[in-house]
Amino acid sequence: MISKEVRDQYRVTIGIECHVQLKTNTKLFSAVGNDAREAPPNTLVSHIDFGLPGALPVLNKEAVRLAARAGFALDAGGPQKFSKFDRKHYFYPDLPMGYQISQYDQPIILGGKVDIEVDGQPKTIGITRAHLEADAGKSVHPAGKDYSLVDLNRAGTPLLEIVSEPDMHTAQEAKAYAHELYLLMRYANVSDCNLYYGNMRFDVNVSVSKTDQRGTRTETKNINSFRAVEKAVEYEVSRQIEELEKGNKIIQETRGWDDSKMKTFSQRSKENADDYRYMPDPDIPPVVLDDAYIAEVENSMPAMPADIRAKLRGLGLDHALVEMLLDNMIPAQFLYSLDVDPDHIKRIANWFGGEVQGTITAGEQTWEDFTLDASRLVKLSEMTAANKLSSTAAKEVLLVILQSSQGPEDVAKEKNLLQVSDEGAIRAIVKTVIAENAAAAQDVKNGEMKAIGFLTGQVMKASKGQANPALAQKLIKEELGV
Repeated sequence: MISKEVRDQYRVTIGIECHVQLKTNTKLFSAVGNDAREAPPNTLVSHIDFGLPGALPVLNKEAVRLAARAGFALDAGGPQKFSKFDRKHYFYPDLPMGYQISQYDQPIILGGKVDIEVDGQPKTIGITRAHLEADAGKSVHPAGKDYSLVDLNRAGTPLLEIVSEPDMHTAQEAKAYAHELYLLMRYANVSDCNLYYGNMRFDVNVSVSKTDQRGTRTETKNINSFRAVEKAVEYEVSRQIEELEKGNKIIQETRGWDDSKMKTFSQRSKENADDYRYMPDPDIPPVVLDDAYIAEVENSMPAMPADIRAKLRGLGLDHALVEMLLDNMIPAQFLYSLDVDPDHIKRIANWFGGEVQGTITAGEQTWEDFTLDASRLVKLSEMTAANKLSSTAAKEVLLVILQSSQGPEDVAKEKNLLQVSDEGAIRAIVKTVIAENAAAAQDVKNGEMKAIGFLTGQVMKASKGQANPALAQKLIKEELGV
């Protein structure tokens, strides 16, 4: 176990390479389905994916468009006007061609940034590049067998590999970056970003050093959760420091992550760029994008997380609530689109984060099950603000109108939830309650103001919850002369 004193002597440097699976219907270079989640092994494979001699790849133009959208999401000013494909040579059983089609020196995205926040402190993480590439297949290792199998369904899947600058220095920053990248790709509609199915995979590079010069880095590959990114960094930092404190050297290598043991493990020595023997792919023409194309992509971009976050935080909403809404996207985009009194947006946002999310967490519904109708939700907020509904009653009406076509007024009447604000009617109830609770009334007169709460409760009980509680309390004070 490394002490904090020893740990603080080391500077940690972290960079992340993220593979994002683009949401195209077909693969990057072949006309084969791109969704292999439920497909039997080796059923979504073409002659191109098999790497048969003479097979000629044809670039998927939708993959280019999605990559271009990512260029704006990453604040890189959009895609490069000129990019090209290269062959990246390495030899694995699940790579039939003996090379991967990727981009090297002229990728589709150069530069960019991702803004994160950790413990209330903002930080900007630079993006080095992002490039298109075709995924490899998958090696399958049957339990208890002394052989492995190869499934090429994944071969040729279009990926966008996003490479960060080594700007992160803590596990928390790495986790925050991975999560924000996830939001950016979802909101830009670049990828489904389903972590369970591997739509986003993180390769985490970590090095430690006692000097300003970076130490030898390791790369932990194919991490598919934000928590695992954080824990892998924490483990790798501790492991490297322990090795250096023992007088050992850090080996530049590729490591894996064991989520059950919460530790990394050695896989193989790490290749350098020279080892891949990059060369331009002679079968694929360069990608040339004109100004009109790039402008069209830019104009199609939706509101991004930073825009939505700024609007919701500007309403004074709790930080955790804003992030929860952003994670769900449907309510976040809905609230961003509302052009009404900010008080209504704030009230609806709190309903979403409370009652609605509580229902979802209980496993009863998903956000897709609800109808978010602006006019009805705003009307419900207006009724609440006008004291026509209590806050409790409003929440009951809310869950009904989200799952039906009924208006809030009809639901409130049907459930007998409309609040009584008629002063004469409430005053009559107040007089009766005071007469029946003389001791509590005297306590109020004697300055024991807690008793007002009791009397108000009795008024609410007598009115079957329909009396305006604020008005009831006001009338109690008037009747008792306090």
